[in-house]
Amino acid sequence: MYFLKRTFLITLFVCSIFSKLSAQTTDELFANARSKAFDDKDYPAAIALAKTALSKSPDYHEIRVFLGRLYTWSKKTDSARIEFNRVISKLPTYEDAYLAYGNLEFWQDNTPKALEITNQGLKNAPSSEPLQLFKAKLLIDLIDWQNAEKVIDEVIKKNPQQTEARALSARIRANSALNKVGLAYDYVYFDKQFNDPWHLLSVDYSRQTKLGSVIGRINYANRFNGNGIQFEADAYPRISNTFQAYVNIGYSPDLGIFPKYRAGFSLYANVNGGFEFEAGFRLLHFSENTWIYTVSVGKYYKNFWFNLRSYLSPLESSISQSFALNTRYYYGGADDYLSLVLRTGLSPDEQNNVLVNETNYKLKSNGITFGYRKAFKTFNIITLNAAIDNQEYLQDTKGNQFSVGIGYIRRF
Repeated sequence: MYFLKRTFLITLFVCSIFSKLSAQTTDELFANARSKAFDDKDYPAAIALAKTALSKSPDYHEIRVFLGRLYTWSKKTDSARIEFNRVISKLPTYEDAYLAYGNLEFWQDNTPKALEITNQGLKNAPSSEPLQLFKAKLLIDLIDWQNAEKVIDEVIKKNPQQTEARALSARIRANSALNKVGLAYDYVYFDKQFNDPWHLLSVDYSRQTKLGSVIGRINYANRFNGNGIQFEADAYPRISNTFQAYVNIGYSPDLGIFPKYRAGFSLYANVNGGFEFEAGFRLLHFSENTWIYTVSVGKYYKNFWFNLRSYLSPLESSISQSFALNTRYYYGGADDYLSLVLRTGLSPDEQNNVLVNETNYKLKSNGITFGYRKAFKTFNIITLNAAIDNQEYLQDTKGNQFSVGIGYIRRF
């Protein structure tokens, strides 16, 4: 008798559950499935709710794609593929199905298959911005920088304020050309500190490799009533889709015109939302070593890029600090922008600032730089800049430094 009563109660409970589910609308079931998946991380319950919703509305494609995602997250990839293909066969223009399916293959380390699916989606929905962005990311993963550049340039042309496209564009453009040569000249005038102006000339060659770009550079300077040459090498090894490093070494036989040795290292992280982070160090050797540590955070927002950087140099009893806020406004592609830099203190990354050393790096300086960069005929880039610095070159003694510069870059 007890057994029959218990069985009756269980049956009644199950029937009540099914009765409640049947009474729920498809949208309510979908909302509950999403809550189970995102709030409770209960994928089996979410799958059950999604299936019930589809039994009511078999052609509710958003729910079926969501079910495919649930299968993906549950590592039931074959079931996920069935759901994605079912949506694509019924509605070939439904871009979200291609995105979900492409992400599944990408997470399975099958980028070529993900690219094939994405291209299929773009064939049926050629104006899909999400699919174009995803395609660019896949091409980056395949280290196909040139085709990635074509895709992302098309996105920016249609939507110049697309933040994610801006962030990708900067990374892609830095790697897309196999070869680059550059020539830059700076003229620096002082109203008090020095009687003669400075002349600085730089020539560099960059080569894109499978590991990242490698740059060789020769710097010439006429300053302090003398001439000097510095040899430098930079490398930007690619670690992953998120991380990239920067490595610099330099040597000059003309101590005083340049530091005898210089070195640098930074680790960059590109994360979602158009954010960039960097941490690293710079080493300058004049008569002694000067260690300078740097951290920065950058953010792409529509047509703008903002970057706040700090240089920290340990002293005997404190830490010397300098800051720079760099703002760019992109009026075209990745090489078309206006820039404004506000800074306090001196930067070891600027060739004009050879005064950064163990003696007067502690001195105060405030400056502003205006810049212009423009690409023309695809492979040519011209840069212009003008800067004003009010610099403390002796304790409690300040002077003004005026700089103008021009540069040319040829990509091939």
